[in-house]
Amino acid sequence: MERRADRRTKIVATIGPASESPKVLASMMEAGMDMARVSLAHGPVEETIERIAQIRAVARQVGRTVGVLADLPGPKVRAASFPDAGVMLEQGERIELVPSAAGMGSDNRRIAVDQSDLLAILQAGDSVSLGDGGTSLLVDSVGAERALATVTTGGRMLGRPGVSLPPERLTAGTPTAEDLRMLAAMLDAGVDAVALSFVRSADDMRRFRSAAGSDAPMLVAKIETQQAVDSLEEILAVSDGVMVARGDLGIRCALEDVPHYQKRIIRSGVAHGRPVITATQMLESMVRAPVPTRAEATDVANAVFDGTSAVMLSGETAIGHDPALVVATMARLAARAEEDFDYLGWGRNLGRTQAALAADASADVRITGAISAAGWRAAVDADVTAIIACTNTGDTARAISRFRPTMPILAATPSERTARQLAVAWGITPVVIERRETTDEIVWFAVMAAVEGGLVKHGDTVAVLVGSPDDPEPTTDVLRLVRIREEPSGHGRATPR
Repeated sequence: MERRADRRTKIVATIGPASESPKVLASMMEAGMDMARVSLAHGPVEETIERIAQIRAVARQVGRTVGVLADLPGPKVRAASFPDAGVMLEQGERIELVPSAAGMGSDNRRIAVDQSDLLAILQAGDSVSLGDGGTSLLVDSVGAERALATVTTGGRMLGRPGVSLPPERLTAGTPTAEDLRMLAAMLDAGVDAVALSFVRSADDMRRFRSAAGSDAPMLVAKIETQQAVDSLEEILAVSDGVMVARGDLGIRCALEDVPHYQKRIIRSGVAHGRPVITATQMLESMVRAPVPTRAEATDVANAVFDGTSAVMLSGETAIGHDPALVVATMARLAARAEEDFDYLGWGRNLGRTQAALAADASADVRITGAISAAGWRAAVDADVTAIIACTNTGDTARAISRFRPTMPILAATPSERTARQLAVAWGITPVVIERRETTDEIVWFAVMAAVEGGLVKHGDTVAVLVGSPDDPEPTTDVLRLVRIREEPSGHGRATPR
């Protein structure tokens, strides 16, 4: 088993041209990357599949459990490619907006947009944002072949940035046909999680789940529209995780609302037992600089205080000058913030939230919720050294993780994919153990895995959550407090009694 890291907030890092080599990937994993994100918005699917294979190979070499998250583009509108060196759009410049055609690129005089009915959508007076919203244009006029706009906020354009058009005039839904084609390829590649962009309702996620099939990876809803914020509880009920996609959220909602939405999404997601990934511009300055700004350091700490399960790096590791340094910096900032996290207060507040959620839950979910709540309370009262969640799907481990306990959580699972998926769950150290036939055997070998991994030792007490493997509908319904004692043989092997 991997040695447990003190940091509990997980790190998702985007893999791109700057980070796809085996050497850099290994350095990022050693620095603390828990899950690798591959974006399908840039480059062919075949290139993404090659990156996934590279990530898997390097993770095996360095002995790390690293998950893979595939991020589908959704109905996002993008500009045609800017030159490799990038283009600076200066405030006050006039620029053309045109529907893109084959072979057409973008520059500082003309931006080609991948939207065939662009000129029917735009109207004079519209605001158009580029990338994560830092660069904006004001449409002056719309003609038969082009629209003319003025740069109101300048910025450097690289690659194929997103183009945010007036949302009320866009009709494309999600998942798109292209999303579903990419989903099929990602299922064949064996990814651990897939994120869907521009989710607006629970029905979007239901269609996505239907397309993914019965043996689907984790399905993550990206919350980046006002409609998604308004339907948050319904979306959480049918998703396996959520992402606070602050870039597009800040474009499609009032900017001053974004910090408050972030806190709400995190609180609700964690209460439902869903991992929550906070994303966009967390250490943006480190794309070029060796240290983050003070504001960025504070942003990371505040996300940790909010209770986020994971923090995500995008361009910082995909195109940045030192991806491993960025990961190490993020790890250091998160670990320091955790020293001041209100663990006990979080658990108490969450306990009061469960009654409201339980009313609409199935019997199995209510039982797991009750046992995990009892497990947290018992772990606190008995001052246990660790909590061990025995789980097939990861749900038991995520259920106890909601309470943000002060002690480490070990997830003992017979599934390697579950172990990789738990790499993005707060505070959990996953370990793969052999499948066992009885509850007693499951408990025994899970505790032994914790001992052998150095998580616990002789004389410690652990709390173990487990269910019966013989149950046709397995449910976590057993809580045990186990004291670890030495065998009478004197060989010093710690054994649960």
